[in-house]
Amino acid sequence: MKQLVIVGGGIVGVATAYQIWKNHPQTKITIIEKESHLAAHQTGHNSGVIHSGIYYKPGSLKAKNCLRGYEMLIDFCKEHEIPYELCGKVIVATNDSEFDALDKLYQRGVENGLQGLKRLSELEIKKYEPHARGLKGIFVPQTGIVNYRQLTDALANELRKSERVEILTGEKVLGFEQSDNSLKVKTEKRRIDADKVINCAGLYCDKIARLAGETLNVRIIPFRGEYYTIKKEKAHLVKSLIYPVPDAQFPFLGVHFTRRITGEIEAGPNAVFAFKREGYHKTSFNLSDFLGSILWRGFQKVAFKYWKTGIGEYYRSFSKAAFTKALQKLIPEIEMDDLEPAPAGVRAQAVDKDGSLLDDFYIQESNRFIHVLNAPSPAATSSLSIGLTVSERIQF
Repeated sequence: MKQLVIVGGGIVGVATAYQIWKNHPQTKITIIEKESHLAAHQTGHNSGVIHSGIYYKPGSLKAKNCLRGYEMLIDFCKEHEIPYELCGKVIVATNDSEFDALDKLYQRGVENGLQGLKRLSELEIKKYEPHARGLKGIFVPQTGIVNYRQLTDALANELRKSERVEILTGEKVLGFEQSDNSLKVKTEKRRIDADKVINCAGLYCDKIARLAGETLNVRIIPFRGEYYTIKKEKAHLVKSLIYPVPDAQFPFLGVHFTRRITGEIEAGPNAVFAFKREGYHKTSFNLSDFLGSILWRGFQKVAFKYWKTGIGEYYRSFSKAAFTKALQKLIPEIEMDDLEPAPAGVRAQAVDKDGSLLDDFYIQESNRFIHVLNAPSPAATSSLSIGLTVSERIQF
């Protein structure tokens, strides 16, 4: 029986283990997660949106895996009675300079095979979101909400039923011992034999790849996304999800409103450079992480290219009034006192040497390793499809 190790217990790592378990019956799988529980970082800190695939370039890994992963996720939720809701979302253009981008977004959705997309006039927007402001819009019926930590736990529970799968938590991978005939994964507690290693380490995927001896043209740069929750008495201002037209030059969707599966209404996020890979607070700082980011030539180019955008994001980070003003473009009635601080998330964004923020998923392979090196949103929606993609690439 072949031995396979997966580094990282977020939803991508666990979904990958699930697909390999189903499709490679002669394989023993070990998942290694450094935290005491699964889904501790990106998976457990996201908004819980089930993405439709409208944003992604047709034929890209994001488009292919989001569209396929969407169906797989819904099927799994139905089979395992995981609460979810396909509530739909409205994307609104708040000024006429956004009309062309909105039209391109609609066409992209059509090219990606989305059914039931609706163009909305100013009055029609009000039918879906009575308190939203927009001159034109798109209604996307496929968009939904779910709890991704619950989904990860359900996948893990299925795996735990099998004698072929072991899930180790509270263990950090320290490195790899490689020879012509063997590969061992070193953790703080043991050495594990492996025929193949799948790196799904998220915020640390580039570090794990370098420990494996890989030459990389990308580095993970952490960006913190900060959120507010709308007070219950103002939750009626949002029925489902309200998004702006995204900036095509920047791989973040802008501040928006999301109804979570719990019923809470979340507002945000912004996107600020984090001084620590797990930098969930404004004061979070790690010297090694910080220097690793700012000394990366690709990041220096990103900072030079987007410095105005970055200043705006930081301003909103420290100014609740500025954050509120950004939200008022979508819902004019929202007021600063309506917002309560909510937990932040950190996005693992791959940046290449040329200063490009990688927009698509990125997987790098070698003889014994498969490294998932860029899996930001919609990775949670796409996770079962990403897992199947990796499973299909495995050769022993």
